[in-house]
Amino acid sequence: MKPQVKAFFHKPTFTYTYVVYDGKNPQCALIDPVLDFDYKSGRTSHESADQVIQWIQENQLELSWILETHAHADHITGAKYFQQQLGGEIAIGDHIHLVQGVFKKVFNYGDEFIANGQQFDRLLGDNITLPLGALEIKVLHTPGHTPACVSYDIGGNLFVGDTLFMPDVGTARCDFPGGDAATLYDSIQMLLSYPDETALYMCHDYPPEREARYMCTVAEQKQDNIHVGRGTSKADFVAMRSSRDATLEMPALILPSIQINIRAGELPDAEDNGTSYLKLPLNMF
Repeated sequence: MKPQVKAFFHKPTFTYTYVVYDGKNPQCALIDPVLDFDYKSGRTSHESADQVIQWIQENQLELSWILETHAHADHITGAKYFQQQLGGEIAIGDHIHLVQGVFKKVFNYGDEFIANGQQFDRLLGDNITLPLGALEIKVLHTPGHTPACVSYDIGGNLFVGDTLFMPDVGTARCDFPGGDAATLYDSIQMLLSYPDETALYMCHDYPPEREARYMCTVAEQKQDNIHVGRGTSKADFVAMRSSRDATLEMPALILPSIQINIRAGELPDAEDNGTSYLKLPLNMF
């Protein structure tokens, strides 16, 4: 059965959030939800999330799964907010503990933060499946951008997170802790081994001079991707990716995003004045 897919574009972070369902049953999955965040004021808000919630409710859907492709460094997840409003289980790849372990040290968290993935309702191993109405969600471990990245195969359609971008944008960076260009190349080749007509749904789009797009096919990627298309070798890809990554600035929202995203969207506990705080490490990077 072919899934029904509704895409929502969050322009401030160039992020796509997806609602996926079978068109007959009420169960739906939400992939890579976003929480609005104003860095200047440190204020979170829910305008974009509420638009997604309204659509889900208007279409009489029930949220079963809130699926993260990885702990994002460029936007704050809305997973916990969606769960509070609509229910559902928050799930992420089972290698998330590797990312949590790194950033527990970066932010000097104490014993109160347990880096074993327990903040999420479900940790997903490679090739396990989850039910979604008449559909099945298959988990694909696709590391490289981070060691914990996963993609989701839903009815033969692939939701690839940051593993791939649109062909004219290329591929994800690999210079985050645990990232690796050679590993990313292998993950991409696995995804591109699917039939040419397979639909690939991006987590982001950074359009150079066109309207934002969220979907392309395996055939388009194999032919036109500026980083891996037309038979690019692993050696050439690793050389390109390593050279390019060395020129990139840190994502604007990485420090607030990671602190919340490794907690499954839960804000840090409020202090004795009722306010939650995020850390800003000085002179570390």
